[in-house]
Amino acid sequence: MQKTPSRQRPAVALDTLQLDLPFEHAPAAAPAPLRGELPSSEPTAKPAPLPEGVRLRRIVLGARALDYRFKRSARRTIGFCIDATGLTITAPRWVTIADIESAIVDKQSWILRKLAEWQTRVEERALPRIEWKDGAEFPFLGKTIRVSLNAAASALSFDAETNVLALALPALADAQQIKDRVQNWLQSEAKRIFGERLAVYAQKLGVEFRAYALSSAATRWGSCSSDGKIRLNWRLIHFPVWIIDYVVAHELAHLREMNHSPRFWRTVESIFPEFREARHTLKHHPPDLLPTL
Repeated sequence: MQKTPSRQRPAVALDTLQLDLPFEHAPAAAPAPLRGELPSSEPTAKPAPLPEGVRLRRIVLGARALDYRFKRSARRTIGFCIDATGLTITAPRWVTIADIESAIVDKQSWILRKLAEWQTRVEERALPRIEWKDGAEFPFLGKTIRVSLNAAASALSFDAETNVLALALPALADAQQIKDRVQNWLQSEAKRIFGERLAVYAQKLGVEFRAYALSSAATRWGSCSSDGKIRLNWRLIHFPVWIIDYVVAHELAHLREMNHSPRFWRTVESIFPEFREARHTLKHHPPDLLPTL
């Protein structure tokens, strides 16, 4: 198969590149087998399931193994995209794996440079790791909460005026013990507050949900099943209430529309008009960029 010269690349953003590798004609043969796919048990595989039609592959570039997501489509060019999830390649159904890997090799300097830039951006956005000791600080409902250790206290207490969480622990308590107490408190508050907000917005929308629970998903803020069960990521408790309200309204709207159609978004907007701003906020603050607990 002979490739025609690549067309001039369009202007690209920092995070993406569309590389056009047009072909003069499509061969009649079926798509090439995906040799070299990574098995699901591979340590580098994402814990979250891959989207339908997407497969995880690996190519060795010199001394480095590069993992990338790969999918076939009806497009006529090979598309490269680099974002926070890494490298994704979309290719026509008739292009061979050899051609795709050749394109990766040709662009490896650009790919590796952009991957490094994205990693730097993620690290800059991530909050510093919390040092769990007396005076430690963490976000709660959009505010900064300070930990105070008090061995004389009989129980945990929270002062909403001073934003101090007092733990009944000695000043030199083990860091893991402090962290566990704080996380347990955050999750109990999440369970209580999320339940209250669900009741408010369910009444506004005129729907009923069967049950709700907390989740610790790495990539999702919430989910709603067709049988009316809702799950909300407990780490939403770090955000202001209006952000929590958006996710609550979003999941409850699925009880009307189990999709993301225009009708679904109109349903969300009917009970939460500010959904666009909230959605933008969450898009730029995924769960993995929240403080490490």
